[in-house]
Amino acid sequence: MRQEEIWDAETARRYDTPGAGMFAPEVLKPAVDRLAALAGGGRALEFAIGTGRVAVPLAERGVPVTGIELSQPMIDQLRTKAGEAAIPVVAGDMASAVAPGAYSLVYLVYNTIGNLLTQAEQVACFRNAARHLSPGGRFVIELWVPELRRLPPGQQAMVYHSEPGYIGLDTYDVVRQLVVSHHFTFGDGRQAELFRTPQRYVWPAELDLMAQLAGFELESRHADWSGAEFTADSRSHVSVYRLPPA
Repeated sequence: MRQEEIWDAETARRYDTPGAGMFAPEVLKPAVDRLAALAGGGRALEFAIGTGRVAVPLAERGVPVTGIELSQPMIDQLRTKAGEAAIPVVAGDMASAVAPGAYSLVYLVYNTIGNLLTQAEQVACFRNAARHLSPGGRFVIELWVPELRRLPPGQQAMVYHSEPGYIGLDTYDVVRQLVVSHHFTFGDGRQAELFRTPQRYVWPAELDLMAQLAGFELESRHADWSGAEFTADSRSHVSVYRLPPA
């Protein structure tokens, strides 16, 4: 299953959920606030910019934002909100595509580094971030913590969320560190709709080693965008990596 096949025109059309889910103000505002502060008055580059969920409000805060995005339908959806002059986007893979100029901040949110399905591609993503940053620049990653402690012994699947009209089910390949999230939506009838997304999951310690290979040092790690303490029970983290100053 290729990423281009997942993030198609139908997915792009249905991706935005204004005011709800990951677009809810209580989810989005802390992320934008933190990224604006980390940009420090400089330019920001978003890997996998998508439909502009974060980039549009960040640009409205006065931060110049450029994006890299693999999916043309997602770029097209972004263009309904902001033109090329406001938020330039380079079409390409975040592990290799190059955006013009230098940046004080590169960021990659909402677990999206997992869309790169091999360790080599994920390391290349870190190196691509470093390539775009000025000395002292930061690379910020928002990522979930693999929930293997909740996986019953001998089983490969786990329901991670259930509510009326929706069931989320993860299937794991623990040898290759791959997980496929199965999103089932349904109504009162007999039919259900399935959307699947594969990812390569990454432990925080492995992420830190990838950062070191690209020349970064871990500056901070919190459980969320608001700065909550990261603990053994945290289900996600916001990790800030920094290049050495000149």
